[in-house]
Amino acid sequence: MARTLYFAASIAPDDTGALVSASHDRTFFDTFMLVLGILLGITIGLIILARIIAGQTSGTHKATDPVYQQEVLARIAPVGRVAVAGQDNSALAPPASTEPVAAAEDLPGDAVYNQACVACHGAGIAGAPKFGDKAAWAPRIAQGLDTLHTHALQGFQGKAGYMPPKGGRTDLSDQSVINAVDYIVAAAK
Repeated sequence: MARTLYFAASIAPDDTGALVSASHDRTFFDTFMLVLGILLGITIGLIILARIIAGQTSGTHKATDPVYQQEVLARIAPVGRVAVAGQDNSALAPPASTEPVAAAEDLPGDAVYNQACVACHGAGIAGAPKFGDKAAWAPRIAQGLDTLHTHALQGFQGKAGYMPPKGGRTDLSDQSVINAVDYIVAAAK
């Protein structure tokens, strides 16, 4: 015959469990805060120690580095100099450039359009006629390609808006801008 085990539930409420739990929680919290405080103190101590060591090593080496000293002197140099009449002012002449200036590469019209022109002509900003809008481009095309090329290269203030020289990209070659104008006109015909 198998024996059945029964556990009788206590009839009286057990208030000691609530007290034990509260005191246990308080002890855990106090210990946890003590450990956090110790870790925070160690962290702050390590940060201070690292700053002291870095200040004594890399800071002194950097200050004695001749390249660093030249960079500091270049940053704090006066912005301009005064030329005095009747004195030798040859030291004030700008230094001659030793690097040759690279000539701008001639780009195809679609590349120039996608790099520069699309900013205004893609959305019609500042009165710019939209790319492919035949009605907006017709009066401009009627003036002739030479006029459009001149306006694109030198800039133009019209009734509808403003066209900056070379569309604001003065680094482009004249031929690249002409290629872009031809590309835009071809799309509007």
